[in-house]
Amino acid sequence: MREVKVDGSIVKSSNKIKISGSKSESNRILILNAIFKNIKINNLSTSDDTKVLHNALNNLKSKINIGHAGTSMRFLTAYLSLLDGKKFILSGSERMHERPIAVLVDALNNLGFNIKFLEKKGYPPLEIYGTRNTKEVVKLNANVSSQFISALALIGPSLKNGITIELDGEVISKPYIEMTISMLNEIGVFSSFEKNIIKVKSTKNIKDCTYNVESDWSSISYFFSIIALSKNLELTFSSFNKKSFQGDINVCNYYKQFGVGYRFDGNDIIIFKIKNFINPKKIEINLNDNPDLAQTIIVTSFGLNIPTKLTGLSTLKVKETDRLIALNNELSKLGAECIVNNDSIEILKSDKLSFNDVTINTYDDHRMALAFAPLSLIKPIRISNPGVVSKSFPDFWKTLEKLNFIIEYL
Repeated sequence: MREVKVDGSIVKSSNKIKISGSKSESNRILILNAIFKNIKINNLSTSDDTKVLHNALNNLKSKINIGHAGTSMRFLTAYLSLLDGKKFILSGSERMHERPIAVLVDALNNLGFNIKFLEKKGYPPLEIYGTRNTKEVVKLNANVSSQFISALALIGPSLKNGITIELDGEVISKPYIEMTISMLNEIGVFSSFEKNIIKVKSTKNIKDCTYNVESDWSSISYFFSIIALSKNLELTFSSFNKKSFQGDINVCNYYKQFGVGYRFDGNDIIIFKIKNFINPKKIEINLNDNPDLAQTIIVTSFGLNIPTKLTGLSTLKVKETDRLIALNNELSKLGAECIVNNDSIEILKSDKLSFNDVTINTYDDHRMALAFAPLSLIKPIRISNPGVVSKSFPDFWKTLEKLNFIIEYL
């Protein structure tokens, strides 16, 4: 299956749609469940990333290859360091070996753990010697990946004196760190995040508990885009919370600017197109807290031909691909005029938009396929390597078909 042709011209409203559990919450609770065995988990994510981590933790081997799963690489690097007397080789895909991990490895080594780079300094694969830490305070620049910080916080309960993480500067993707702290507190581990200082208390045991993973806000963002590009669509989704731990709940506020309204009915969320909405002349959003929404939002802006500038995107250059360059390449094919630098992307108003004979390349990046699919409401669009969506949203194409999208596998 090298391509799909997606046609959303006859999309319709639907009965309640179920999206699987949050990938971000699932991966965190799996690490905590490895530390505290008495956590029962409901609604675990069906994403490839979560399956990879789940399998690795359930079948610990001396050599672990996590493929493209970046969260697994970071969280396992920290967790495996705890396993005193054991040795692991942690590797991944070719792209994973190009994604820097020195900040996390250095932080762990500074705490007294023992990790070595097997090939290129600063990058996977890693050789991890499980041992006991000798220190409990670590200092990091605040602008590093939030997953590095979360990886450290998640192992805090297992450290003799807990962990204190001191962050210097403006924090990137802060909601993801706050999610980690909230989840620790939820299961009974005292944790705090105040004035750039994170503290996690050493905790040997917790009470038996059940953790219900909320459905994934990053995944529902593509349907906010679909609503924005529609004329009068309304969709209902189950298992979402008004007071979510997930930072991407901010999609609700961002998409008001695109004419998308929402309301909660218990744990259901209904999203709909606001009647007689007039598009703004320009949109500017700082996505420092929600960089994973950048592709979705900029593609929506393109589809509605609204000049838009997104900033706070420095982390996108070291994701599954360089997402800023990938967006520039694919939007330009469709006639967009883009301005890209190291932490922002801007599209200008254009009279030359063209979808003819264009296939959107996905660069082994799930969010490229997911973000561009909603454009099919305007005109059918072809997308390469559609199976890449399994990384975070395996049922995406089936879910679109339930909404009357025509998915033709080429």
